[in-house]
Amino acid sequence: MATGQPNKTMITIVVMTATIMQVLDTTIANVALPHMQGSLGATQDQIAWVLTSYLVASAIATPVTGWLASQLGRTRLFTFALGGFTVASMLCGVATTLPEMVLFRLLQGIFGAALVPIAQATLLDTYPRSEVGRAMGIFSMGVMVGPILGPIVGGYLTDQLTWRWCFYINVPLGIAAILGALAFIPETSRAVGRKLDWMGFAFLSLTIACFQLALDRGEQKGWLQSPEIMIEAALVVFGLYMFVAHSATTRRPFFDIRLFQDRTFVLSNAIMTLIMLVYYGSMALTPQMLQGELNYPVLTAGLVMAPRGFGTIAAILLVGRVSKYTGPRLLIGLGLALSALSLYLMSGWSLDVSASDIVWLGVLQGSSIGFINVPLTTNAFTTLDDDLRTEASGFYNLMRNIGSAAGISITSAILVRSAQVNHGYLSEFMTPFRQMPMPPGMSGTAGLMALNANITLQATMIAYINVFMILAVLCLLIIPVVLFLHVPRTPLTGEPVVVGE
Repeated sequence: MATGQPNKTMITIVVMTATIMQVLDTTIANVALPHMQGSLGATQDQIAWVLTSYLVASAIATPVTGWLASQLGRTRLFTFALGGFTVASMLCGVATTLPEMVLFRLLQGIFGAALVPIAQATLLDTYPRSEVGRAMGIFSMGVMVGPILGPIVGGYLTDQLTWRWCFYINVPLGIAAILGALAFIPETSRAVGRKLDWMGFAFLSLTIACFQLALDRGEQKGWLQSPEIMIEAALVVFGLYMFVAHSATTRRPFFDIRLFQDRTFVLSNAIMTLIMLVYYGSMALTPQMLQGELNYPVLTAGLVMAPRGFGTIAAILLVGRVSKYTGPRLLIGLGLALSALSLYLMSGWSLDVSASDIVWLGVLQGSSIGFINVPLTTNAFTTLDDDLRTEASGFYNLMRNIGSAAGISITSAILVRSAQVNHGYLSEFMTPFRQMPMPPGMSGTAGLMALNANITLQATMIAYINVFMILAVLCLLIIPVVLFLHVPRTPLTGEPVVVGE
């Protein structure tokens, strides 16, 4: 364990390695999903569980990070979480079935949940107050580099090796970070007597888990026609009711009840949840469309997806310059309008769309989240008392992850249902008097199979278009809600509160 003055450079390298590992794993698997789908024997809607299980587990585990750090010590928790994340990553790489992969991704999300909050807190403690802006700038860049590197690294590893290396890559990085944490990060004091509302945590976890499970399995089971989905929906209502009732009556609730009495904080969480639903929903579907419908190689799909991260960085830098002269509502509204515009233009894609169109619309969509994230996150915390900000940060990150996971599940379900409907509709026109020409040299059963494959291709592409249009409309519907945000009289200056991606 390090003693004396901390080595700021080495501490920064260690915590940023952990941060990038955790953030990277939210996007690195996106471009590898089609390859994982075939290897694990999953359907198109089932393979989305690989993404949603990680996000949901992280969402549930994040709010208890502060309590665990107070009981174990921050560095001890950090190294334990790094070790668990590294082992879970290795297990993801060796998974041979979908249930195994989902289980190991759940473990990866649980252990990874503590990495980003502890990394941020460690940087804040390591740097003097005069250098906090610099430290948070480094942290923000690390958080933002994930969406850029994720598709590229995932595409390259899948193309050159296998999709399993998207997870194996964490093993050497995790071991190096663990050794660095033990060598350079000093331990913090512990507050063993601090209590946690385990009852509230249990009800909240039940609600989130059943909600996501119903979304993931609803399309496959027939939604409310299935007894399983009915039971899960009932448990969601029960868990939410018990969480609210318990929080309103206990002396020390899991989340301070004052958070929900602040209109700006509540509205900011609602807006961010919907924005994450739109953003992650479209971001999860796009690489599948590129590889499945447009026949892009996995590495090319990753390279085409990566520029949206540069759009995000450019927008954040611009927001930092203009936020002194304009209010957050205008910037958030502009971001939503850009997101709606990009999704509307994406709904005009066809099987002949060019790579340049995909790239520049990705940049436009990435810039939209840059215009939204900083002013919305900053504004969410401006009206809260200082003693509420730690809990508020945990709840804000919880809602971000719930929105992200729900977006992936909902858009995947809509895509599958729309593709089925479109296939049936297009098949009605395939009669002996109105039929697409058979491929050369094909007739009989082989010709019909080729014809069905062509219909499926067209139907699925139409389904992607429908999803993009639905998300564009949702963005437009969110804009009026922004008008109800409270804007502080003083300009939003200083460093924004950064919450992990």
